[in-house]
Amino acid sequence: MRLIPIIIFLLIPFLVRSQTVCTSESKERLDAYLLKLSEMDLSEKSPNERIIEIGKWFLNTPYVEKTLELPGEEKLVINLMGLDCTTYLETVVTLARLAQMGEFSFEDFERELEFLRYQNGIRKDYPSRLHYFSDWIYQNEQKGIIKDVTKEIGGKVYANYPSFMSSNPQYYAQLGNPEFVKRLKVSEAEISKRTYHYIPKDEIVNYEKNIKSGDLIAITTSMQNLDIVHVGFAIEKEGRIHLLHAGTKNMKVEISQMPLNDYLKGNKSQSGIMVARLF
Repeated sequence: MRLIPIIIFLLIPFLVRSQTVCTSESKERLDAYLLKLSEMDLSEKSPNERIIEIGKWFLNTPYVEKTLELPGEEKLVINLMGLDCTTYLETVVTLARLAQMGEFSFEDFERELEFLRYQNGIRKDYPSRLHYFSDWIYQNEQKGIIKDVTKEIGGKVYANYPSFMSSNPQYYAQLGNPEFVKRLKVSEAEISKRTYHYIPKDEIVNYEKNIKSGDLIAITTSMQNLDIVHVGFAIEKEGRIHLLHAGTKNMKVEISQMPLNDYLKGNKSQSGIMVARLF
């Protein structure tokens, strides 16, 4: 009988790890980055400077979409070998926060990534993930992680009424569950009640001086049922603000050739930007 508690104790780490999906290649790369952070002195750098320092480590990493969309129970996905724009941003922000905290274990990364990615910082199921990035900005500001600075640097009110996911459940395997669709509608309604701001793309050049290298950039859209279509980081290059991001054009993490202002002009569905800053 005394063996039972021991067996249960031994099983607990396995059960916890079973809720995280991370290949050996991704874990090896993450462990190397965590070790690198532990050996660096970033104490004198600002949060924005940490973002740029760490963000550049991922240059040329392949763009891979839908790495979070796994069948079955919602798991914490950690994939550093292939990134989309959101997972790239989340990975860099998490590493930058750990550098500030002086915490460098794999378990620390798991904890902080979950805190960032999910409503109230807790992974429960598919609807608990922050699917709309405007909601991601709002809730992570509530958690004390970032500050939405869009209004203070010149932003105007942004009409934000997202409904794409609940209106198109056929595009999402997990939304075959009607209860999940119902809960997403509740989240969408909450987003619609808030007041958001954006800088229209034609005005970015006027407010570019207020954007700092390392700021989080969320690109808004003219599509009425969506909020954000792309995310990345502001990065200064030859006196202009460019975008450090995981892009679909060249299918890799890169710095945009064009300044942010011109980058948006080339896409009709991109209407402007929201800007947030890491605390």
